[in-house]
Amino acid sequence: MNWEDNVRKVIPYTPGEQPVGDVIKLNTNENPYPPSPEVKKVLSEYDTSELRKYPDVYGGKLRDKLSEVYGVSRDNIFVGVGSDDVLAIAFLTFFNGREPVIFPDITYSFYDVWCDLYRIPYEMIPLNDEFRIIKEDYIRPNGGIVIPNPNAPTGVEKSVEDLEFIIKNNKGSIVIIDEAYVDFGGRSVLPLIEKYDNLLVVQTFSKSRSMAGVRIGMAFGSSKLIGYMNDVKFSINSYTMNRLTIEAGAAALEDNEYFVRTCEKVISTRERVKKQLKELGFDFPDSKANFIFATHKRVKAEDIFNAAKAKNIYVRWWNKPRIDDYLRISIGTDGEMDALVGFLREYLDGSI
Repeated sequence: MNWEDNVRKVIPYTPGEQPVGDVIKLNTNENPYPPSPEVKKVLSEYDTSELRKYPDVYGGKLRDKLSEVYGVSRDNIFVGVGSDDVLAIAFLTFFNGREPVIFPDITYSFYDVWCDLYRIPYEMIPLNDEFRIIKEDYIRPNGGIVIPNPNAPTGVEKSVEDLEFIIKNNKGSIVIIDEAYVDFGGRSVLPLIEKYDNLLVVQTFSKSRSMAGVRIGMAFGSSKLIGYMNDVKFSINSYTMNRLTIEAGAAALEDNEYFVRTCEKVISTRERVKKQLKELGFDFPDSKANFIFATHKRVKAEDIFNAAKAKNIYVRWWNKPRIDDYLRISIGTDGEMDALVGFLREYLDGSI
């Protein structure tokens, strides 16, 4: 017998490229603006002697501030090291039945990785030709449901009413609504956690709060759901969120004016670039996220992707069925988006 026979083998999630140097990076949906100045202030003034102590396993200060800002009890909040950590714990906690967990076929590509890793049966439900979820497709036997809203990589938003239809017709399953991009123009289902004890709402600081490098994610749900997640978390590693992260997250939540202003800047740029891309011959579903999922009427996405990369402009392209002729373009600063549009204009008219 070889030791490799006992290795758990999975195909891992493939993140977007992380290029270094003088590049325009529009491939990983990061916020182009820095975090609130309050974050810099609290970190620069932090008493580093406190780092000799373990952090609060519950992230108490951060949960208290989340409770205040979002208007829910701290007992209804779970915090983790980015929403990926939160989602992984949720999958491990709730998806242990024989029926398959269901989620869209075009979606965040970590979902099937977690299912494979944790040996969870799953089924991907096809989006329609407009990349939209058909709510009736989710009324079937299942071991759980995961729906990102707005979806990634499409940016398409499903209405709160349609999501509630899915939630209330699956009371025997946990329904996770992944709202990583909801702050860029979407509507949250967060108020529904008071109505449905099978609903878990997941959000993140990585996008709208410009803190992808800090790693903060949170889940909102009934106290029973949150308690089960904490039981699993504490069975793996109680001290996942460090002291600096807790302080930085709480500081970011203090500055709501900056948060709103930054989101509005991203939305404004997105809407302007939509019009420019249309003029250049691109088609795309209406995005409520901080990216645009675009295809060109006559030029292959892979060719545009490679040409842009040669000019140090990075966007995201997947060699996957149904989406291999689409590019996901993150919204950068106005200057970065002007550079992208300028490149596309020259490339498409044959100037370069």
